[in-house]
Amino acid sequence: MQLEKLFQLQKGLDSHIEEKHGLQGEDLFDKKVLALLVEIGELANETRCFKFWSVRSSSSKDVILEEFVDGIHFILSIGIVCGFDQQPITLQVDESDLSETEQFLRIYEIVSIFQHSKLWTDYIQLFETYLQLASKLGFKNNDIETAYFKKNEVNYQRQKNNY
Repeated sequence: MQLEKLFQLQKGLDSHIEEKHGLQGEDLFDKKVLALLVEIGELANETRCFKFWSVRSSSSKDVILEEFVDGIHFILSIGIVCGFDQQPITLQVDESDLSETEQFLRIYEIVSIFQHSKLWTDYIQLFETYLQLASKLGFKNNDIETAYFKKNEVNYQRQKNNY
């Protein structure tokens, strides 16, 4: 995955949003963490992996991928807040033996750990665990990058249209 390019694009979007809304210099870390948690919940809702009481199938793969990259946006954004975009990142994404539901719960757990520690190692673990979910959902790095680029453009348009 082209993490340097993704960080660069995210940094541009974050700067645009902060300037437009007069947020320069404001500590947005906790708000971005909460936004990430909400996006993870929206993703889980689209997969329906936890809805044992329902017979409806999950949303389309395209909808799930779009929700997934919303999480990538906030993982990158949180990394930028912590200065991690300035360091070379190598992610080691192994297959997870957890179910989708267990994987979502693990991600929530790691987000909480990282929120309190703000450690590089916890950030890497968060990113890797989130990408393990991508694998479970059937997404490859190329799928994620392409969807990220597309959603990044949508997010700029939303800002122009006073979203």
